[in-house]
Amino acid sequence: MIIGENSKVQNYALVYEPAKLAEGVFIGPAVVLTNDTYPRAINPDGTQKQGDDWEPVGVTIERGASIGAGATCVAPVAIGSWATVAAGAVVIKDVPAYAVVAGTPARQVGWVGEAGVPLIREIPPDRWACPVTGAKYLELHGVLTREKA
Repeated sequence: MIIGENSKVQNYALVYEPAKLAEGVFIGPAVVLTNDTYPRAINPDGTQKQGDDWEPVGVTIERGASIGAGATCVAPVAIGSWATVAAGAVVIKDVPAYAVVAGTPARQVGWVGEAGVPLIREIPPDRWACPVTGAKYLELHGVLTREKA
């Protein structure tokens, strides 16, 4: 398991190997990051599974992303930089950078800036702005990127 600098893992979180948390990641209370895509206790012949009977896969969380309390990320998924996973969400597919996802299964419900607050849509509609920092973002084909200052 890799936990980047300035990351915060709250009480009762279960972070299973080989999870990779980049710098500045927030893991809320009771979050679960799984490591087995197809879990089984036994093999098809009824014998108990051993360490060699499966290959652990991890959850990757990029810089500055936040995972809310009680959320579950089912490996293998990647959470993009600065993305936010809402409390209680169940993530079963990759989350783009700056996306906000919620629900079971998790679906994108908006965009969030690096300050952690929802972005405001500007005109033209493919432009977004952070109400806290003033940072500007461009959305193109479902991908949000921060514009250079």
